[in-house]
Amino acid sequence: MVLFFTSHVVSPPYVIYVGEDKHENEELIRWGWPEDVWFHVDKLSSAHVYLRLHPNETLDDVPQVVLDDCAQLVKANSIQGCKQSNVDVVYTLWSNLKKTAGMEVGQVGFHRQKEVRTIKVEKKNEIVNRLNKTKVEKKPDLRAEREERDRRERETQKEKLREEKQKEKEEEEKKKQEAELRSYSSLMRSENMTSNQDAGYDSDDFM
Repeated sequence: MVLFFTSHVVSPPYVIYVGEDKHENEELIRWGWPEDVWFHVDKLSSAHVYLRLHPNETLDDVPQVVLDDCAQLVKANSIQGCKQSNVDVVYTLWSNLKKTAGMEVGQVGFHRQKEVRTIKVEKKNEIVNRLNKTKVEKKPDLRAEREERDRRERETQKEKLREEKQKEKEEEEKKKQEAELRSYSSLMRSENMTSNQDAGYDSDDFM
């Protein structure tokens, strides 16, 4: 089961989702999206919380209040962390998560430690209570959703490539027309044209 929450502190809102147990976390690790941000209490056991970025958004674009929502949620879902007055929460993009064969179920490492960020979190029940009011439990087909997401991305890329090629074709045609126009204009210049008088004729010769 995956728990979905909605952060309405900004518009448009953000979707946050959480694995219910370590086995669900394993599936989330495997089938996460490149635009997902992963949150976890540092050095303590906790739920894996994910934030889905908006289209074309980077981690730096996420408002601080949304990061706070995610951090509060991950703290509240840590058996040890929820008892402490404050904890450190680490977060990074899903693509930075590293899973190796020797790791336990639900355990992850990082490809690049320098891309892992830390936020200090003090307990704020009002944030967790607000988010809990939006909670929805689902059992999604994570693999199918990821494959559909990738299919849409490929179609978008293909369409973008088609548009670029069409634009290049139109630009080439425009350059060709402009070149032909310049060539025609050159031929029509007076210094390149021969008059009857230049050829030794006058108007009486037509009689």
